[in-house]
Amino acid sequence: MTARVTGASEFDYFLDDEHEALRSTVEEFARDAVAPRAAAMDASGEFPYDLVASMSKMGLFGLPFPEEYGGMGGDYFALCLAIEELARVDSSVAITLEAAVSLGAMPVFRFGTDEQRKEWLPQLTTGEAIGAFGLTEPDGGTDAGATRTRAVLDAGTWRIDGTKAFITNAGTTLTRLITVTAVTGAGEGGRKEISSVLVPVPSPGLSVATPYSKVGWHASDTREVSLAGVVVPEANLLGERGRGFANFLSILDEGRIAIAALAVGLAQGCVDESVKYASQRQAFGAAIGTYQAIQFKIADMAVRAHTARLAYHDAAARMLAGKPFKKQAAMAKLYASEIAVTNAREATQIHGGYGFMNEAPVARFWRDSKVLEIGEGTSEVQRMLIARELGLPGT
Repeated sequence: MTARVTGASEFDYFLDDEHEALRSTVEEFARDAVAPRAAAMDASGEFPYDLVASMSKMGLFGLPFPEEYGGMGGDYFALCLAIEELARVDSSVAITLEAAVSLGAMPVFRFGTDEQRKEWLPQLTTGEAIGAFGLTEPDGGTDAGATRTRAVLDAGTWRIDGTKAFITNAGTTLTRLITVTAVTGAGEGGRKEISSVLVPVPSPGLSVATPYSKVGWHASDTREVSLAGVVVPEANLLGERGRGFANFLSILDEGRIAIAALAVGLAQGCVDESVKYASQRQAFGAAIGTYQAIQFKIADMAVRAHTARLAYHDAAARMLAGKPFKKQAAMAKLYASEIAVTNAREATQIHGGYGFMNEAPVARFWRDSKVLEIGEGTSEVQRMLIARELGLPGT
């Protein structure tokens, strides 16, 4: 991505040749390899190991990481472009990539020691292994004070006990690492000291439940993780002790840009399918796309997708330029996730009864879209963050 600052808070964007080549390559892969399988994967709920292997060979898991760690030497925007193109046809494959990179590998890259990076990143960036991050618990996610998982340091080892919920990529045969947040002591004012600890998979005492029965994202692996006396070396502490939750919040700032890209992909997929259907479906002697009621719906859908795309491009450009981007990332995630839900609903309406049948792509888009307003910070949390960044009183 090339970003040129044109004012105090304005950027102009365009894809350079390298980013456009990547986008085009992933678009072709999504169209030819993922799209034909999407409905069957959605119906069976099976994790697409062969597609993950193909993405590994393409280098998608290593896009934003340096070559010294097995990465492609690209940037985070390249990852977002790949996620958007995948999500145009299937969100399960897109979220598998997004979570593996931004939640699985990125914390190790951002906060790991040299030894931790050398041990884990070559596996994670090549797709040989997949990592997961355990933050959310059955009784708390956004509320750090509700964290109950505990890690006790004794004789050079951490003993970890607790349960994590809704963990993506936790139970695949490729999963080799789960980073968990845990209470490691008491901080200032008696508040919980929360740290992050690397837990290799498998480890004695670590177990993952059967996959959840979800509304959408059926081919994405999502499970509960239990830790019962899991013991790992003291050196498996990730980052500074007591900074686990704070560090993960910074990871979420980046991840919100990627989730916005995924939401844009889904929203654009709704446009694509609606244009196709409206050009073919006949009613009253003409294609339904000739009627303004349908034309206006699709036009509004295209406007939403385009505007959301500009929002995540803006946040990504600021991130790459070293500018503050927390507010822009929250805006992009909030807007893109909500318009994805709207576009999915409208696309289903355009398809009529066929849109309510599970074999229709828009039916899958409809089911896949809702979680975008929940994961990696709910819409309410995004509004809270935006209000805080605006300096509103009480924030």
